[in-house]
Amino acid sequence: MPIVLGIETSCDETSASVLEGSGDDVMLRSLVILSQDIHKVFGGVVPEIASRAHLSSIVPVVSRALADAGVAETEVDAIAVTHAPGLIGALLVGVCYAKALGFALDVPVVGVHHMEGHLFATALENAGAVPPFTGLLVSGGHTLLLDVESWGSYRLLGATRDDAAGEAFDKVAKLLGLPYPGGRPIEELAKRGTPSRFRFTTPMVRRNDAPDSAEYYAFSFSGLKTAVLNAVRGSEDIERDKADIARAFQDALIASLAEKTFRAANAFGRSRIVLGGGVACNSALKTAIVERTAEIGATVFAPSPRLATDNAAMIARAGLFRFERGERADFNLNAFASLPIPGLAAS
Repeated sequence: MPIVLGIETSCDETSASVLEGSGDDVMLRSLVILSQDIHKVFGGVVPEIASRAHLSSIVPVVSRALADAGVAETEVDAIAVTHAPGLIGALLVGVCYAKALGFALDVPVVGVHHMEGHLFATALENAGAVPPFTGLLVSGGHTLLLDVESWGSYRLLGATRDDAAGEAFDKVAKLLGLPYPGGRPIEELAKRGTPSRFRFTTPMVRRNDAPDSAEYYAFSFSGLKTAVLNAVRGSEDIERDKADIARAFQDALIASLAEKTFRAANAFGRSRIVLGGGVACNSALKTAIVERTAEIGATVFAPSPRLATDNAAMIARAGLFRFERGERADFNLNAFASLPIPGLAAS
């Protein structure tokens, strides 16, 4: 069975992974993720710093992944690398390294879309997280709702019109004086909050929404962020109130995600719902979607934190799928800051 080396450098994690298998019968041989904690000092990812860190880390990270898997370079059958979307400088480090290594080993290189990788991630741990399903991808840069008929055939139903869900978490965390990245600190703080003290409107959800409305599956979190800003400015004791504000913010954002996911699963008759992306490991999100979709008997799959973050295992898995379809990249493979997921059908 093919052995695939995956490489991920789209943002601030340098990651490499070795995967072996065919179709949905795969074995994760190794996964190495090196996170760049220096960005916490700046409250966000600094692209130039990220690129330089990838340059210094990619060789030892790939070497460690191969060693952990007990695989020699000469045993690799294909190299899968993220080429879009992401930070251009960071992506170029991975793409250039993959092409050079592929040339040296005389093995094919496959370019992988980062968000397609997130669709595959959960299936590495849950055998049932395979098509057909409703997919919700929630990360720092994207919020996408898709109907996944089969691997490689995706219908984009809705996306954010402004901030991504993870970006909203980061910005609200900053307003509340919490560290970056903000997802985990807000989740922990919200556990201590009283849900009734502050209430924010659920974004983009109205009782009279119709399936043919442009807003039926769409997301928007900028208004929610402004509501939090007003609550913080209006607070007479922010230390007393911030747990309650965090709870109200998280409840409103998650309610929007859960409602839109229910609409999609119900409309397309999907009994499986698969979550992906960094926000997908938020336990309150999975609980809310399980509760909202209980009436249609849907099973909800969410990745572990290790596979929810940016990682090369999901890139190797998506790359294996593309490799088995006969896809190969030539030496013109380039990096792109934004690019549609391959295989998108008309909504």
